Amino acid sequence: MTDPITACQLMVDSQLRARGLSDPRVLDAMLRVPRHEFVPESLRAEAYDDHPLPIGDGQTISQPYVVAVMLESLQLTPTDTVLEIGTGSGYVTALLGELAAQVFSIERHPALASNARTVLATLGYANVQVITGDGTLGLPAHAPFDAILVSAAALHIPPALLSQLREAGRMIIPVGPPDSQQLQFIRMHNGQPLISLRDPVRFVPLIPGRD
Repeated sequence: MTDPITACQLMVDSQLRARGLSDPRVLDAMLRVPRHEFVPESLRAEAYDDHPLPIGDGQTISQPYVVAVMLESLQLTPTDTVLEIGTGSGYVTALLGELAAQVFSIERHPALASNARTVLATLGYANVQVITGDGTLGLPAHAPFDAILVSAAALHIPPALLSQLREAGRMIIPVGPPDSQQLQFIRMHNGQPLISLRDPVRFVPLIPGRD
């Protein structure tokens, strides 16, 4: 593999900045988080390439550009408390940990959750907590959240997640069937969700319950 620092810098310059992403906090976070630590050993040579990679249990680590688009849309601040649905490899969890004060992440696959906990702890992310469970239910015990990021596609926005956003809270979520998904950005205003449509995407489905 190319030197990871060089590969990461190239990823940020050619895949993110060159395509119009400009939030300095997001770009700096993506320079700091070692993406290669979150992919299987056999795929580390592709860790900084412009495409998703399989991580086991039928799940993927998302394309860097899509991750950056989602993070930039949330406009996170250092005092935010964030809920992530779909921990997967833990890569986005780490990025959220760089950008926010506290991160709760839910993963339905126990093996992925366990592996993500190990990698995140090894890298020193003390402000993130990975929970094994049903992401469609959110985490009411820790609500309301300043922001929610969903890394799996729902046919409809789960009502439980909307109810756990605080006033002026933001959510980014892919919505639609497997062949026609679109990122939707939601901001709560006077207790009502204001929805705007963003990029077309392709994510694994958000499935209620656990295996």
